[in-house]
Amino acid sequence: MSLVGQRRGAPRAAVDQGAPHAVAGRGAQGAAVDQGAPHAVAGRGAQGAAVDEGARAVAGRRAGGGRSVRQGCALVTGGSRGIGAAIARALAADGWPVAVNFRSGEDAAADTVAHIERHGGTGIAVQADVGEPQQLERMFEAAEDQLGRVLVLVNNAGLRADQLALSMSDEDWAQVLHTNLTACFRATRRALRGMVRERFGRVVNVASVVGPRANPGQANYAAAKAGLIGFTKTVAVEVARRGVTVNAIAPGLIDTDMTAGLGGELLAAVPARRAGTPDEVAACARFLASEHAGYVTGSVLYVDGGLSA
Repeated sequence: MSLVGQRRGAPRAAVDQGAPHAVAGRGAQGAAVDQGAPHAVAGRGAQGAAVDEGARAVAGRRAGGGRSVRQGCALVTGGSRGIGAAIARALAADGWPVAVNFRSGEDAAADTVAHIERHGGTGIAVQADVGEPQQLERMFEAAEDQLGRVLVLVNNAGLRADQLALSMSDEDWAQVLHTNLTACFRATRRALRGMVRERFGRVVNVASVVGPRANPGQANYAAAKAGLIGFTKTVAVEVARRGVTVNAIAPGLIDTDMTAGLGGELLAAVPARRAGTPDEVAACARFLASEHAGYVTGSVLYVDGGLSA
């Protein structure tokens, strides 16, 4: 039930992470992905200028916390707000130049990039709908042209279209599976090419506690997230000898705009009796992307206050 970055009031609220979401009938008619049609958008402070070659060197410096960051960049899909933005900021703090993907939240993506730049990092915003193969390819090309090879991929963009299975349309089923699972497969396949050549890579898939746990009204979402967990484990085994790790994070109830109107019933189900924060999820992604997590692969890290226990 990772309730994440959704705009209240929109017929398909934007969700830029693989998170939950409310029980059926609580206003969630579906969430639009925070991804979209491709082109790179510079941070507000950059006045639209392309990142120069000097930006590539940022990835080679010793980052905060003593982590050694390699040449290359991180790409966060659905990175304009909520969990995605928090992950982008955390990876930038570790020294990674970050490509922040968005579909329609250009201002929010620019704010994320501006935050990264204010704190001495390098970032670009890249518009692309990750569900569209050609746009996904152009997204990777923009990141690679301006920041270097993608060595960290965070598959975070996703959408919801909640409805009881009896009433769910074929379109709502297919759209959620296409964006939340198929697009992750395509992005991972594309990123693995460079990672395998580099003999280093980190793939972090943002799943949801809903994947292994029933949540009425979310048969499509749960199927996609459960599939993403199975995909994570399988690909992890396939590339383990190449120095590439593939892991998943499964958020529970996370304090974002989308959870603001929910009552205490949902919170009461969380043993910790509080919602998590995007930064707590981002801290897990930061670890999984680091050199310290080189022996962690095929794992699912639950960030849910004990909800899945």
